Amino acid sequence: MSNLYEADSYMVRQKVLKLLGEEFHIYSDDSMQQLIGYSKQKALKLKEDIRVYSDEQKSTELICIKARSIIDFGAGYDITDSQTGEAICSFKREGLKSLFKDSWKVMDSSGNQIGTLGEDSGILALVRRFVPFASLLIPQEFVLSTGTGSIVFTQKMNPLIHKMFVTNIQSSGLDPRIVLAATMLLIAIEGRQGSG
Repeated sequence: MSNLYEADSYMVRQKVLKLLGEEFHIYSDDSMQQLIGYSKQKALKLKEDIRVYSDEQKSTELICIKARSIIDFGAGYDITDSQTGEAICSFKREGLKSLFKDSWKVMDSSGNQIGTLGEDSGILALVRRFVPFASLLIPQEFVLSTGTGSIVFTQKMNPLIHKMFVTNIQSSGLDPRIVLAATMLLIAIEGRQGSG
C-alpha cells in the first residue's frame, strides 16, 4: 500500500506559473519534508487525464482521473485504481449550481450517488468569485460527504502557489483513493476557477 493511502493528512502544492503543464507535489505534511505523491497534467489536452504517482520518478501509478467529455460545464470524471484496474467512483459536476458554488455528485461504479463534494458556504463562494483578490484572503473550503463519513479540504492561494490541505483522512471513514481523487480534482480543476 502507498504511503499516500496510509497518511492521515497531506498537503498538495502547485506552482501556478508553469508553462508546460501543471505539476502537483504531495507532501505528508505542510513542512514539505516527505514527498509521498506526484502528478503532472499535460498542457493543451482537450480531455482532462490526471494521473497520480507515488513519486516524481513516476515509479508507481496510483490512480487515474479521466474526463468523460471535452466540455467541462457539467463534466463527469471517472476514477480508476491504476494498480488493479478497479473503477473506484466518479465525480459529476453539477453544472448550473457550480456557477455560484462548486458542487459535485459522487457516484459509485454503478452510477448510484453515494455522496457530495461542495464548497463550504454559498456566500463566501460568491465573494471569492466576484470580489477581486478575495480568494487570496479567504481560503476556499470544500466538504466531501458520503454515507461512511465526511472530510474537509482547505485550499489556500497566492499568485504563485496553490496549496490544498487535507486532514483526518484515516478517521473520516472514507476510502483514501476517493479522498485523493477529490483532492486532485479540487486543486487541478476548481483551482483554475477559484483564482478568478
